[in-house]
Amino acid sequence: MINNSPSLDLVEFIETQILPRYAAFDRAHNMEHVTRVIRSSLELVKTTGADINMAYTIAAYHDLGMSGHRADHHIRGGKILAADARLKKWFSPEQLKVMKEAVEDHRASASRAPRSIYGKIVAEADRDIEPMMVIRRTIQFGLTNSPQLDKEGQWKRFLEHMNSKYSKDGYIKLWIPNSPNAKKLNELRNLIAQPVQLREAFNKIYAEELASMAADADTPTA
Repeated sequence: MINNSPSLDLVEFIETQILPRYAAFDRAHNMEHVTRVIRSSLELVKTTGADINMAYTIAAYHDLGMSGHRADHHIRGGKILAADARLKKWFSPEQLKVMKEAVEDHRASASRAPRSIYGKIVAEADRDIEPMMVIRRTIQFGLTNSPQLDKEGQWKRFLEHMNSKYSKDGYIKLWIPNSPNAKKLNELRNLIAQPVQLREAFNKIYAEELASMAADADTPTA
């Protein structure tokens, strides 16, 4: 019998001890992001037959390495998972090794395929390629990490990222055939190939993000 949901005690642990840590990360890697990666991972479990507890936990830990430099966050995240002795309650040493490697392998710029189906699941789930969401997250990351740039500077950074990662010559790779991301990636590539429409989308979402940041700044704290 295949479980359709993770163990309740594991879910309680993840939701109370792990997910709140994402509140400290930038808007492109926050709680909204990790919960989406978890949902997507659980959907992919249905078609791959993977262990749902492993896939769920990998998704929950995958970006904890954002507590340090982004460039090696995947390596740091794997170490964080492997060092968390609390996970021994649910997983064997062999499972934890696979899970550590999956977190290490999730990064989009990785030059080789993930070492297991679990790495492929989290890598695929992490690639939310719905075009407007990609645009929003890229703008959010730029505003958070390069606040000194003006709008044209943000546009230049945004365009460079779009071309290097998501264009037909970009480095992003999809590891699970016929996943929902394949269709979305084609839609995004078509948009990138139309610079006028891409700039219009950038302008709209950039303005929304500035307004959201201003609203957050005006919100009184307790």
